[in-house]
Amino acid sequence: MWQQIIDFISYDIINSENIKISTLDVLLFVIVLMGTSITLKLIQKLFSRRLPKNDKKRFSSVFQVFKYIVFLFVFVIMLNATGVNVNVFLTASAALFVGLGFALQTFFQDIISGILIILDQSLHVGDIIEVDGRVGEVQEIKLRTTIMFTRNDRVMVIPNHKFMEDNLLNWTQNNSSNREKVSVGVAYGTDARLVEKLLLESVESIEGIVTDARINVTFDEFDDSSILFSVHFYVYHGMKTPGIQSQIRFKIYDLFGQNNVSICLPQLDVHLVSVPSTLEKNVEKE
Repeated sequence: MWQQIIDFISYDIINSENIKISTLDVLLFVIVLMGTSITLKLIQKLFSRRLPKNDKKRFSSVFQVFKYIVFLFVFVIMLNATGVNVNVFLTASAALFVGLGFALQTFFQDIISGILIILDQSLHVGDIIEVDGRVGEVQEIKLRTTIMFTRNDRVMVIPNHKFMEDNLLNWTQNNSSNREKVSVGVAYGTDARLVEKLLLESVESIEGIVTDARINVTFDEFDDSSILFSVHFYVYHGMKTPGIQSQIRFKIYDLFGQNNVSICLPQLDVHLVSVPSTLEKNVEKE
């Protein structure tokens, strides 16, 4: 019985001059594939256990591609171990792989960056972010790109590798509300405390402002032609900031007009200097 088992295991399924594959090789091949499959499943569970449901689906689709690549490498290694000369195939396809590598370099950068974004949870759907000076709300995070709606309702498609290379301002990473301000310059000699009172009053009853958060006025600077103040406040949703700031400016304009507070315009003093008569004669002679 034992001898029959040994004969079965050592039986050569393929036996040629260059290739020799026995039953044992096939069994080892199956065992290695099963072990690789189990290991990859454990790795997938380890990395995706804390991800939200939607991100788990995206990660699974990406990991599926990674599994195919791993199985391909295992298959090549096993063929090489059984005596099959895979160097011929690798040498013939080396130039093709190099060309594809350069052509798909940015593509794979986007894919890897998308995986990292999903894993480290640095970006979520609904976040307000600032990219290249544009502010918008994240609508969808794909494997290669991120879709963002800007404040003027334009769709901005951002390659994911950009988040790895450039600085990203996430306005809602630590809080759902955003701190904003409106600045104004008034004439010298204006009662500063009156300006403070009017600016605080201008923010009252404006829809979209967080009323239970701190609202304060700062005396910013002594400018050339005015003194500058700013009123600081929090808004519930950063995408609505321009409209809220516009309402506050309307109210500031009305309150300042009712209280005779002048909003200063840029001023320029021009001084005319008379030219001496002797210098005028010299200029005429020349």
